[in-house]
Amino acid sequence: MKTYRFTAFEKSGKTLFDEAWEFADDVTAKTQGQQQVEEKGLADQTHRLVNAAGKLILFHS
Repeated sequence: MKTYRFTAFEKSGKTLFDEAWEFADDVTAKTQGQQQVEEKGLADQTHRLVNAAGKLILFHS
């Protein structure tokens, strides 16, 4: 499993979530990460998911 960092923000810049998530690979991180974002009710908030190298996997502004 690889570690990814998920962060969600309010419009003001305040951090709502800053969590480490684990997925098998980038493709899985993109699909399952999006599901987790929706489950947490954050699909409309600014958010990002990056891998350990800093590659952007998901982003919404």
